[in-house]
Amino acid sequence: MGKIEEGQSPFKERMRSVIFLADTPAGRAFDVGLIVAILASVVLVMLDSVAPFREKWGDAFWIGECVLTGMFTTEYCCRLYCARKPLQYARSFFGVVDFLATLPTYLVVLFPAAHYLTVIRVLRILRAFRVLKLVAHVREAEVLLRSLVASRRKITVFMFAVFTLTVVLGSSMYLIEGESNGFDSIPRGVYWAVVTLTTVGYGDVAPQTPMGQFVASLVMVMGYGIIAVPTGIVTAEMTVAARRDERRCQSCREHGHAAGALYCRACGVGLKDVAE
Repeated sequence: MGKIEEGQSPFKERMRSVIFLADTPAGRAFDVGLIVAILASVVLVMLDSVAPFREKWGDAFWIGECVLTGMFTTEYCCRLYCARKPLQYARSFFGVVDFLATLPTYLVVLFPAAHYLTVIRVLRILRAFRVLKLVAHVREAEVLLRSLVASRRKITVFMFAVFTLTVVLGSSMYLIEGESNGFDSIPRGVYWAVVTLTTVGYGDVAPQTPMGQFVASLVMVMGYGIIAVPTGIVTAEMTVAARRDERRCQSCREHGHAAGALYCRACGVGLKDVAE
């Protein structure tokens, strides 16, 4: 449990350690219970989309959804109450996800009119996005998110290069194949280039001429190499992030310190005793 700051009530600090921290028995139990509730909510949404189940158990599904929505609402209010910086939490990615997880059921209640049934169906499907809340309770997800953020510029440059390549290839196939072989526009050629470069290969548009098939063969081989590039970029960043994650302060449990850091960035305690 972290140190109690000046002006912070012991009860609020204990609640914060249970809700936001997972390195205590109570915190782990809270996370496990919340994960079970999230999975139960997603399962209810899936079952409710099956007509025979909805006709037979529709009322039970709705009662379960109301109970789970009440639980998620209570959890969100507790997070706002005990967070040291409530506004910062509310504007964070997981804060927004937690807030959105409580909305669909309330919005459905506000739209009972018959001509809003289509909107209600969409709002009910939005409940499935509660599965995003699971990411907040997986420690390894923090490493993945930091790796993606660190590699965003490299991936952006890579995606721009792929976009340029697909435009060039699509335009070339439009000139090589022509409208008679299904390539009736440059956008259609770009669509073919994306499908082929990603090795999906739907086959709805295919080259017919020898030259077109030769270019297609090159694009297919090229696709395997292109797919491996972002994987290597993110993997390299994940290795660096994992090493930083291992450097955890024994006093405040803060992690993510740089390899050469001597003191904790949160509490200032020396890191010389931290296991590398």
